[in-house]
Amino acid sequence: MSDLQELVNMKIEDVTSSIIAEYIWIGGSGVDIRSKARTLPGPVTSPQELPKWNYDGSSTGQAPGKDSEVILYPQAIFRDPFRRGNNILVVCDCYTPAGVPIPTNKRAAAAAIFSKPEVVKEEPWYGLEQEYTLLQKEVKWPLGWPVGGYPGPQGPYYCGTGADKAWGRDIVDAHYKACLYAGIQIGGINGEVMPGQWEFQPIEGDWNGAGCHTNFSTKSMRAPGGYKLIKEAIEKLGKRHKEHIAAYGEGNERRLTGKHETANMNTFSWGVANRGSSIRVGRDTEKDGKGYFEDRRPASNMDPYIVTGMIAETTIVMK
Repeated sequence: MSDLQELVNMKIEDVTSSIIAEYIWIGGSGVDIRSKARTLPGPVTSPQELPKWNYDGSSTGQAPGKDSEVILYPQAIFRDPFRRGNNILVVCDCYTPAGVPIPTNKRAAAAAIFSKPEVVKEEPWYGLEQEYTLLQKEVKWPLGWPVGGYPGPQGPYYCGTGADKAWGRDIVDAHYKACLYAGIQIGGINGEVMPGQWEFQPIEGDWNGAGCHTNFSTKSMRAPGGYKLIKEAIEKLGKRHKEHIAAYGEGNERRLTGKHETANMNTFSWGVANRGSSIRVGRDTEKDGKGYFEDRRPASNMDPYIVTGMIAETTIVMK
């Protein structure tokens, strides 16, 4: 093992009670991730124990140089799977010194929706199926594809096994374990329809695009008789279809074509077990008369704060 690797793996808890907290936030593009670390005197168990921090927003495209300070508000903490020990990852959102959310802070608006009494009462649950495509290191081309060429047609890759069908499984498995170590509620993984694709925007060609199907239910939907409320919620979603499509990610017109298990983005539809519809209801939900539904419209590059907040607003807040 190299000297550098030994230092990387060093356990600081053997010699100090101090910990490293990696503050993480969303940058100026709305999709880039920024972070910086600070030393804390000891372990923490709640984001409320953490100090606010600041950074130079002019260097991230989030503030002018003449008034560049942006304030980080710690909102959630997770175990650090990289440094391990008592070290933590700190998810933050961003505010002006006056306490106003900056434009790229989409969490604040979602939190306002989720704090409404009618939403709190319904205890909404979400399950996000984040699809993504692994790219080769040296070229911007999917992992497992011949450079400049294409693999065999889709069919054997979905939930596939074997070195010729499930490229990148070691990376995906490492990511899976890191999420569980961190304390993130991740329900599972699977290979997707396109080789190199696992559960940002689609590779062009005769392939399923990458989305972020969003499963949703409320306390009332999960209770006996909830199927009626599910259908009422779907009807509300249909009335705001254009607004949702506009907020569900960029490049969706290349994915929501009516082909490859998608509905055309210009029309709204729903169905039981129908993966070609905008909203899919599972067979078990229909059979049990309660449960959840799946919004299949969000793109893989969607903002989860925008999408989850919007679904709650449309189905619970709006009458």
